Amino acid sequence: MTETGYPWPIETTRLDNGLRVVVSADQTAPVVAVNLWYDVGSRHEPAGQTGFAHLFEHLMFEGSVNVAKTEHMQLIQGSGGSLNATTNPDRTNYFNTVPAEHLELVLWLEADRMGGLVPALTQETLDNQREVVKNERRQRYENVPYGDAWLRLLPLLYPPGHPYHHATIGSMADLNAADLGTFQAFHSTYYAPNNAVLTVVGDVTPSDVFALADKYFGALASRPDIPAAPDGHTVAPTGMPARDTVTADVPSPRVYLAHRTHPFGSAGYDAVTVLAAVLGGGRGSRLYQRIADGARLAQPDTVAAYGVDLAHAPAPLIVTGTARPGVTADELEAGLVEVLDEVATGGVTEVELDRAKALLTTSWWRQMSTVDGRADTLGRYATQFGDPARAADRLPGWLAVTAADVAGLASEALRSQDRVILTYLPEESA
Repeated sequence: MTETGYPWPIETTRLDNGLRVVVSADQTAPVVAVNLWYDVGSRHEPAGQTGFAHLFEHLMFEGSVNVAKTEHMQLIQGSGGSLNATTNPDRTNYFNTVPAEHLELVLWLEADRMGGLVPALTQETLDNQREVVKNERRQRYENVPYGDAWLRLLPLLYPPGHPYHHATIGSMADLNAADLGTFQAFHSTYYAPNNAVLTVVGDVTPSDVFALADKYFGALASRPDIPAAPDGHTVAPTGMPARDTVTADVPSPRVYLAHRTHPFGSAGYDAVTVLAAVLGGGRGSRLYQRIADGARLAQPDTVAAYGVDLAHAPAPLIVTGTARPGVTADELEAGLVEVLDEVATGGVTEVELDRAKALLTTSWWRQMSTVDGRADTLGRYATQFGDPARAADRLPGWLAVTAADVAGLASEALRSQDRVILTYLPEESA
């Protein structure tokens, strides 16, 4: 394995019930990160069950057969550790970082809630966490300026029926409509050992981890009929841009431009990642130099370009900026479009390319500098691509991107007829 992208050892095994176990030993410090990736996210949710994957991120902390409500959190934090969980369209993951001597405790806790949540799930717990999620939707998406941008961009980027058409937060109506039995069935379907990857990184011996994983997870039954998510790799071009203009309680006009590109993990998406760094990576980026400093159309701290790392469809490249006082949304949009069109027709310079690669290299090693960052990365590559060692290819993939690759990607992906434009207007301006 190349030392360019991941110089630590990786050992793997698969339990009889299908659970994949990934271990990367590192005795630098007496800590260990335990990361459990479940191959279930919002792209797996059938119609009428949007938001279920995210709701289970909450429910998994509410007790299981042998663990009382909130006890998981109390035990980890009481051991000097930290923990959390996240959900996105592609997966749900649960992660803990603890002193190495508490590894066995973490594995027992994770196994108990993998196999023992459904018997402990009550209507009261479901109703309580359903309200928590609904309140989260209000606080994070509905009641903050520009907060619902992602909720609006997804339906513009992906048509009805596409697995990425809706956001992980789900709809209020779906969360309200489902009963206890429906949620229990969802957990039983997707929270199975053969639908998960357990990754352990830190001060451990791989053989010990494999033995403990078998001790605590080995008796859990596999699920032979886990339904596959709908295929989303093909999105038919519309031949015309999609636009949504929102008048809302926002301080200034803001514009989002989005384009469908390539799936995360592909060579095409490596070029997208480099292009995003060229366009929006800090004060030296092209957008900052042209839109914030040069034409002074956008507020400096709002100019950004980024890819959204979706692995099972053409992932979006998003460019955004918020207008300076006195600048209209149309003027800002024209400035952003001008920069994209210049890249699409003229490519990027070698200086811009080198700067982008330096930024990405720093970002990669910052992610890899912690055991929890490494555990999450290995879990991702094992889950999404079947091999944790493919993580070693990511940084070399970025560094191999040429100016010609970026120019080809830009001319292909940044076409105006496939562009999504989302504009926010302050209520008083309308």
